[in-house]
Amino acid sequence: MNLGQYLPVLLFILLGIAIGVLPQVIGYVLGPNRPDAAKNSPYECGFEAFGDARMTFDVRYYLIAILFILFDLETALLFPWAVTLRELGLYGFMVGLEIVTILTIGFVYMWLKGALDWE
Repeated sequence: MNLGQYLPVLLFILLGIAIGVLPQVIGYVLGPNRPDAAKNSPYECGFEAFGDARMTFDVRYYLIAILFILFDLETALLFPWAVTLRELGLYGFMVGLEIVTILTIGFVYMWLKGALDWE
């Protein structure tokens, strides 16, 4: 077994770790450290925090977040699909059209149910 083939991979991993860790270590060692009460206090929009940090959120907030992720992933899917559309041919076009149609029907359904209305 020739382990010399794995040397570039090992160097790549070590270089990646060094690029990620080294600036943080340099900043910690060379950076100023002068804590005071104002710097150590919690900051939320310019005023002191009130209430419990574990308060409940409206379910619509999570629904909007999930819908955003869904349509963000759809956009990420459409770019490579559009680039390779000529190689995919008619079948690839129809599959992509099916995905977009299903997501559009889901979007219209959520819209009609009022899931996107924010009061």
